[in-house]
Amino acid sequence: MEKINATVLIVDDDSDVLISAKLFLKNKIATILVSSHPTELNKLLSSQKIDLILLDMNYRVGFNDGKEGLYWLKHIKEINSSIAVILMTAYGEIELAVEAIKAGAFDFILKPWGNEKLYSTIKAGLVNKKPNEEGEIITSQLRNKKKEQKEFKLVQGKSAQIVELFDKLNKVAITDANILILGENGSGKQLIAKEIHRVSDRKDGPFVHVDLGSLSENLFESELFGYKKGAFTDAKEDKQGRFELAENGSIFLDEIGNLSLRLQSKILTLIQDRKFTPLGDTIERSFNARLIFATNAPLHKWVEEGKFRQDLMYRINTVELIIPSLRERKSDIPEFIDFYLNHFKEKYLKENLTISPEALDLLINHQWPGNIRELQHTLERGVIMSDGQLLKKEDFNLVSESEHVEKQHDRIDDLNLEKVEKLLIEKAMAKHHGNISKAANELGLTRAALYRRMEKHDI
Repeated sequence: MEKINATVLIVDDDSDVLISAKLFLKNKIATILVSSHPTELNKLLSSQKIDLILLDMNYRVGFNDGKEGLYWLKHIKEINSSIAVILMTAYGEIELAVEAIKAGAFDFILKPWGNEKLYSTIKAGLVNKKPNEEGEIITSQLRNKKKEQKEFKLVQGKSAQIVELFDKLNKVAITDANILILGENGSGKQLIAKEIHRVSDRKDGPFVHVDLGSLSENLFESELFGYKKGAFTDAKEDKQGRFELAENGSIFLDEIGNLSLRLQSKILTLIQDRKFTPLGDTIERSFNARLIFATNAPLHKWVEEGKFRQDLMYRINTVELIIPSLRERKSDIPEFIDFYLNHFKEKYLKENLTISPEALDLLINHQWPGNIRELQHTLERGVIMSDGQLLKKEDFNLVSESEHVEKQHDRIDDLNLEKVEKLLIEKAMAKHHGNISKAANELGLTRAALYRRMEKHDI
């Protein structure tokens, strides 16, 4: 049997695992790379074209909660979302497996594994990568192209607003101008950023996504600019920052409105000079990456109120793209429904499923505070819950978010702080239609604090 023409990286701190996996796979996969710690990932990903990573979930002695594996999984996906990642662990908690899949893992395998199980899982993970000479990996470039179009169709439509948006996008994407994308939660800001990169002259370079809303102030510089070995206590070796990883490509700085005034100043200097200095280093480094910014915050209003630097605003929005909310372009909703319905019918093997006129009318007239993301989840839930071959309005269990929160509130008969905190956050988010800034203000929290609580409660 010919080897599969692919490169697989195995990351595990157990040398026996590395040796046994490499010996088993060396006659089946063209290139096998091994690493004893995920801190080597940045170097390997920047120097090698890797198709799939087998990633252990625990590296520190005495820790087996899998949090390290989930952290590095997200890190890999931010650098290159096309790499398939299979997580390995000796601990079989179902909740951990679900969380890993939600975070972007292709699959989850328990140690010790059966060799055939390991190989079949790797083979399946490579299906969407590239075909080999014998056709063992059957997915063609055409199918990959369809997949790319299918993903981006999430933010398309035919309404006047979206046609105008894409006309503007195509004009600015071919330039290197800084772009600010504005839109509500779930409206597709990241997908717009990816499309800008896809049609630009930098399309062959990396696309690096940075969620500024999830970065604490003490991690800001080390994540964006990287650090040298010994820069601080846990800096065991050099680490590349996001700007270095984005060289010759595009860097998408999401939730720019979440930055404090101090960090806004640092970003301003970075944009002006197009240079950065890794922590622990004394030498400035230039970077060559397209800058794309996004937020759901009312930045123009915040500039007037002194919450956001006016000089930074001038720098980041050479061109401003505003994504309309789904309720502002109801004529596009049937197209989205058709797209997602076909996708989930195929996914859940319900190809003969159709939607009733009453259900369709319900979906079209819903306010969609969560925009396209909410519509996607609603349709998936409807397909899963449906019986027979007709999707009925009851299958969606679709009520307004405020009604949903009120119903939950009515059911709570204790004063458990965790439950109450979650309900208050949900109620504030519903009241302000997903606007983080307004919800945080009403709750008496900073945006960063609200983000941490939303992550804590999985909201």
